[in-house]
Amino acid sequence: MDLGKYLIMEDVTVAEAVQRIDEGKKKVVFCLRDGRLSGCFTDGDMRRYILRDGDMEKPVSRAMNPNPVAFSLLQEEEALAFMRESLMVAAPIVNEDREVVKIYFRDELNGAEAARPLPEEIPLVIMAGGKGTRLYPYTRILPKPLIPIGETPIMDHIIGRFCRCGVREVYLILNHKRNMIKAYYNEADLPCRIHYVDEEQFLGTGGGLSLMKDRVDKTFFLSNCDCLLDADYACMYEYHKAHGNALTFILAAKRVGIPYGVVELDQEGGVRTILEKPEYDFLVNTGIYLAEPCVLDSLKDGEHIDMPDVAKRLMAQGHRVGGYPITEKSWLDMGQLSEMRNMMKELGL
Repeated sequence: MDLGKYLIMEDVTVAEAVQRIDEGKKKVVFCLRDGRLSGCFTDGDMRRYILRDGDMEKPVSRAMNPNPVAFSLLQEEEALAFMRESLMVAAPIVNEDREVVKIYFRDELNGAEAARPLPEEIPLVIMAGGKGTRLYPYTRILPKPLIPIGETPIMDHIIGRFCRCGVREVYLILNHKRNMIKAYYNEADLPCRIHYVDEEQFLGTGGGLSLMKDRVDKTFFLSNCDCLLDADYACMYEYHKAHGNALTFILAAKRVGIPYGVVELDQEGGVRTILEKPEYDFLVNTGIYLAEPCVLDSLKDGEHIDMPDVAKRLMAQGHRVGGYPITEKSWLDMGQLSEMRNMMKELGL
């Protein structure tokens, strides 16, 4: 194991620490002071920090857990047992000088992914009726949900991720090339039940949900048909419920660089500051949500409306709308050709 992938100095910025989490793909890095373990920083720590402060240029020592659980070289079996019984994503092994010499990761236990199950059966609604114009010319032949990533359609990857954590009822809101999608899923072998909901006219990214009023009467996941998450779905659900949200946006912490020098002027046209290729941090909507039945009740039958306007309406009605941040590379927007190619690289295709 290349330990260096998971070790950072505690004075690096939060932004750099998040980038290292994404590069390591284990949801955690461990922080060092003078070469010794001083903290750990997970995607959950990032989420709490963003909600509390949000300045990604501050040192990660402001966001890390300064009291990480660690085990000695004589406690390796205890470390493995503790990980199986707890929610720890990784267990560091340290020597007598508190230097990290080994790390055990939860997702490598028994050689299998350790997807945490949802606390109850939660349905999934997928908006799968769009024309997929961003994926032309492929979508001139196939509907976007059936565009293959390797040998598997985009939507199969999405459904598979949700099924691994316990989703068993999946509703597909269909419009464009719906018969091709139905023909495929009538023959598909999936560990869930597929239900079709026909959208006769295009109702936007939120309007199709009005068709779900007599079908879903509990908390549900809502996803676009081109968004894939590598995240803890159970944690999302717990967060959504704990905050009493009517609607929770799943948000990716994205850093955007401007490839030019940026100049700010004062009111008289004088140069105030010059920033060379600055970078800015944003929380980007992934197109995946958790929602309560009141979201359906807020919609009018046959109404064309997009999800941002649904959220605004809910807030105007006094409902709470919240956000759940995840790291940038925990999200793949497969509606873009560049992201599709990235995913194929991730899968070794």
